[in-house]
Amino acid sequence: MSASSTTATLTGAPEASAPGLTRRPGRWLDGWRPEDAAQWEASGRLIAARNLRWSIFAEFLGFVVWQLWSIVVVQLPVAGFHYSVAQSFWLISMPSLVGATLRFPYTFMVPRFGGRNWTIVSASLLLVPAIALAAALGHPSTPFAVMLLIAALAGFGGGNFASSMANITHFYPQRMKGWALGLNAAGGNLGAAVAQFLVPVLVTATAAGAGVALPVAGWFWVPFIAIAVVGAALRMDNLSGAKADFAASAAALREPQLWLLAVLYIGTFGSFIGFSGVFPKLIADQFPAYSALHVGTAAVSLAFVGALVGSLARPYGGRLADRLGGAPVTCASFVAMALATAAAILTLPSRSFWTFLGLFLVLFVASGVGNGAVYRMIPTVFARLGGSAEAHTDAGDVSAQRMTSAALGIVAAMGAYGGFIVPQLLGASQTHFGDYSHGLWWFVVAYAALLAVTLIAYAIPAARSGRRV
Repeated sequence: MSASSTTATLTGAPEASAPGLTRRPGRWLDGWRPEDAAQWEASGRLIAARNLRWSIFAEFLGFVVWQLWSIVVVQLPVAGFHYSVAQSFWLISMPSLVGATLRFPYTFMVPRFGGRNWTIVSASLLLVPAIALAAALGHPSTPFAVMLLIAALAGFGGGNFASSMANITHFYPQRMKGWALGLNAAGGNLGAAVAQFLVPVLVTATAAGAGVALPVAGWFWVPFIAIAVVGAALRMDNLSGAKADFAASAAALREPQLWLLAVLYIGTFGSFIGFSGVFPKLIADQFPAYSALHVGTAAVSLAFVGALVGSLARPYGGRLADRLGGAPVTCASFVAMALATAAAILTLPSRSFWTFLGLFLVLFVASGVGNGAVYRMIPTVFARLGGSAEAHTDAGDVSAQRMTSAALGIVAAMGAYGGFIVPQLLGASQTHFGDYSHGLWWFVVAYAALLAVTLIAYAIPAARSGRRV
């Protein structure tokens, strides 16, 4: 989206009638064609931006709820909860496991019920884990099994990403998908950073020096969730042409390219969400003096900075992929991720927190850029499979677009499993070897392997053909 179009949208310019576009009750739009220049300029860009704004807000809250446990776990001992290392990592990783799994059915909800309608439902579901979390955290005697179940309910927030991205991809022309999808994803990803920043402040400031008031970590978000539900109902639209079906998904699943892209997305987004989840605990375990910086009666954790920079980097990964192609940008991301992780391991003995933080911020930025780049590759790859000669700027026929929508949801679902894999591997490393270095070396090897896959499958063939991927 250009700066001028964004400005026009934010000023509240009226949406003019557009050629071939009609409205029906229930905020349904018929005849939506973002590739039609006349329709796009008349009102299409304004409608798309309005839907994008509310999609971002709802998805942002989804990520907040999804990532609450990453920071709550660090606060549990202060509140009187005592769990083993393995139990703590299960509480961190369970939301990602459930959220990743929910992304598969969530992908089909937009074409079945409409993007606006499903946003209302999916945002409303966030009230369940938020309220349950608040209720349980007031009672240190809550059994671990109950806590694990509530952590699993937080997976509702993770499922939102797939339906949100599958919805927004229909609103934008092919040439702008990288930037639009990047903004949508980055707005959601920021929820992880905001949760990790605000929760320590809220629970310590509210307690006024008397420990922590952990239930606030859940109650605080309830009114914002309600605003998202009402906003989606009043300001979002359903697109009658946004169709993805089981046949399209089955076709996408049979396509080897989908599995390659899913593996790459596990490496980029999986790293982002996985390391976002464990970063507060990594800091607490390796550098306890820096786990909470006190400002008056409030405590601030610097762990939020990782998720913040990774989120902000994501749309620029999409924009770079729009211009240069996703493959070279993804290659650069994996190189940076491998080097930053290796350097972090080698400098750990120095016990320098600022070096550790700086290197992990490089890892987060690189993963954010890689997220945007890999996700931008999906429409291009599937448009080309559908016969488009200019797949980087042409979405292809309706069949290709439906398969693209299905692929976006499937890849998003698979990538989210990284949020389960990363904490589990690091937890296993700590349990069996007594440190995190062994687990981090496993990721260096993985990034090198993913770099090789990207080069062989996409970057080298693209360079030879002169066509961006």
